[in-house]
Amino acid sequence: MMIDGTEDEEKFLAAGIAGLQQNSFYMHRALDSNNLRDALKYSAQMLSELRTSKLSPHKYYELYMRAFDQLRKLEMFFEEETRRGCSIIDLYELVQHAGNILPRLYLLCTVGSVYIKSKEAPAKDVLKDLVEMCRGIQNPVRGLFLRSYLSQVSKDKLPDIGSEYEGDADTVSDAVEFVLQNFTEMNKLWVRMQHQGPSREKEKREKERNELRDLVGKNLHVLSQIEGVDLEMYKDVVLPRVLEQVVNCKDELAQFYLMDCIIQVFPDEYHLQTLDVLLGAYPQLQSSVDIKTVLSQLMERLSNYAASSAEVLPEFLQVEAFSKLSNAIGKVIEAQPDMPTAGVVTLYSSLLTFTLHVHPDRLDYADQVLGACVKNLSGKGKIEDKKATKQIVALLSAPLEKYNDIMTALKLSNYPHVMEFLDVPTNKVMATVIIQSIMKNGTRISTSDKVESLFELIKGLIKDSDGTPDDELDEDDFKEEQNSVARLIQMFYNDDPEEMLKIIETVRKHILTGGPKRLPFTVPPLMFSSLKLVRQLQGQSQSQEENPFGDDASTSPKKIFQLLNQTIETLSGVLAPELALQLCLQCAEAANDCELEPVAYEFFTQAYILYEEEISDSRAQVTAIHLIIGTLQRMHVFGVENRDTLTHKATGYSAKLLKKPDQCRAVYACSHLFWVDDHDNMKDGERVLLCLKRALRIANAAQQMANAARGSTGSVMLFIEILNKYLYFFEKGNPQVTVAAIQGLIELIMNEMQSDTATPDPSADAFLATTMRYIQFQKQKGGTVGEKYEPIKV
Repeated sequence: MMIDGTEDEEKFLAAGIAGLQQNSFYMHRALDSNNLRDALKYSAQMLSELRTSKLSPHKYYELYMRAFDQLRKLEMFFEEETRRGCSIIDLYELVQHAGNILPRLYLLCTVGSVYIKSKEAPAKDVLKDLVEMCRGIQNPVRGLFLRSYLSQVSKDKLPDIGSEYEGDADTVSDAVEFVLQNFTEMNKLWVRMQHQGPSREKEKREKERNELRDLVGKNLHVLSQIEGVDLEMYKDVVLPRVLEQVVNCKDELAQFYLMDCIIQVFPDEYHLQTLDVLLGAYPQLQSSVDIKTVLSQLMERLSNYAASSAEVLPEFLQVEAFSKLSNAIGKVIEAQPDMPTAGVVTLYSSLLTFTLHVHPDRLDYADQVLGACVKNLSGKGKIEDKKATKQIVALLSAPLEKYNDIMTALKLSNYPHVMEFLDVPTNKVMATVIIQSIMKNGTRISTSDKVESLFELIKGLIKDSDGTPDDELDEDDFKEEQNSVARLIQMFYNDDPEEMLKIIETVRKHILTGGPKRLPFTVPPLMFSSLKLVRQLQGQSQSQEENPFGDDASTSPKKIFQLLNQTIETLSGVLAPELALQLCLQCAEAANDCELEPVAYEFFTQAYILYEEEISDSRAQVTAIHLIIGTLQRMHVFGVENRDTLTHKATGYSAKLLKKPDQCRAVYACSHLFWVDDHDNMKDGERVLLCLKRALRIANAAQQMANAARGSTGSVMLFIEILNKYLYFFEKGNPQVTVAAIQGLIELIMNEMQSDTATPDPSADAFLATTMRYIQFQKQKGGTVGEKYEPIKV
């Protein structure tokens, strides 16, 4: 019986070490004086300390290691004795007179090691004698450490091929037989530990057994190191004997550990060639054994073996490894109906990894694995177990990592069916992984069918799942998800306009189901892809004498613009008027390039309606009006009437902005609408001057308001900005902008800056200084430009 309490155990260990040290001292004194009888007497007394039952395996190991060190010195003494003429056979007989069996067997193993070295008897006879004699110790802990000692002192004396102990009477078979016999006996002792003591201490015994498992496993390691154990011997003798012991012991811990040992210590090639035998043992194991882990490790080993060299792949085909592993997994799952979902998925994930390494060209095999997984998961609904979902993500990620191509994964018919088992958060994670794979590999998706299949896979990011309201989503995560979808849309492309239009229509169909929060993220990339197609069609039509894209063509700019118009309307309905306005202006500019005046006018009309009815924030109005002015300035498609209408509206909006400085800047920006380079019919100097004068009046009013409200006239920045506009149009040759007007404006600015009520503004001072330097620079240029600027006094 083991004694509870760490303090008591420490006392027993200390007493054991003290006794061992005392007797080893007298043993050393006898060794130094070559007194064999006393050496045997004190070594036996020293080893008697190992007869204790009061230590846990961990503490017993400490005592054992101290005794082991002393036994090595004793062995060296025995070797010296034989050199001095002492008969090794007599010595072998002599140590068997020790009073207690445990010290007797330790001494016997020690002398046996010397006996084998002397070669006075065949190694196999000595080894057989020792392994049989060790049966005298049936206490599990003491027996395991004794047999571990036997294994330790004999491992370099086995009659192996090329070994000095190999001879006519000694063969590799004898070495294997010895190790297998020692392994079998050790395993029996190890298993017996589980059934000793009261049931309430079962957990404690389990822990102690775990501490001792390596003593048993070392035998399998010794077997794997025997040079003579070739594939044939492994197949005919070693594996069947080891598996027989594993299956028959009917112990959960032993079966799991030993099956894992077999996989880890023997070569991959052996596993491949004995796959039938190895896999046949799995269904015979106890139902509580974690077979999935062991089987997964086997497949991982074989996958790495396959990846190590292309030359080994024919071996896998020859033994039909895939079908054998697939069948084995089916039988294991069938034999363990209570296996957790995570375990089932782990097995199929390992099998898929194996398949992708060994049969990368056999998509049908990969699909078969996914199909088997679907079959075993059917009826379980959405899987919420974290371990299981993590394994499903690993399963689905494997083809992406192997092929670096989502197109290949889309060919696997069962791929989307596996995704259906994921809960909502994990489904989104997997969808993100898919998108990242596409972006990383720069994969172009070039047909509407593939886009349809892809959106089916990532639908978790495209639309709300049932029962998941928007307000439960983390804002930053949501934005990142939708930005990734937006980036994905840019990866859809086909040179054929008809197919590209089909892709656009497919994308539009899916993203319009995304709800109001998603549309502001997903509509813009769709719009720009569509506009890219419009420009592609325009380029093709310009390169041909006749326009092949008439109104009746299946793919024409006009039809795409109609689609875009409808899409923008959806944005207006989800309270994103500023974005809708920007997209209207982009479409108007594209229609301008296609010479489609009615279409461009319609988009501008929409933009103006959005501005009037939806945009009320003053800052948003300022941004919008400058976008409108900038876009309208670049339009050349409008006739006089339409352009006048749109320009009049833009200048009207500018003058109605809330803040005077904003009014001023918008109005002087409108001056560019009446003077467009390279278009002589769009140069109206008088209206340019009217805008500039109006901007001056507004700037003056802003100064007066500042003076009335704060007692100071405020900054002259607006006047300097207007001066720069005067200079711009003066330089462009507008006859209405005269030297006198510029001179008057400069004097006005100087007077304002010298006024007692002027507010100091370093940025305005710097801007004016720069402007003056520019005028001076132009004057110094000489030629026509110099003459033009010469009358201006600075």
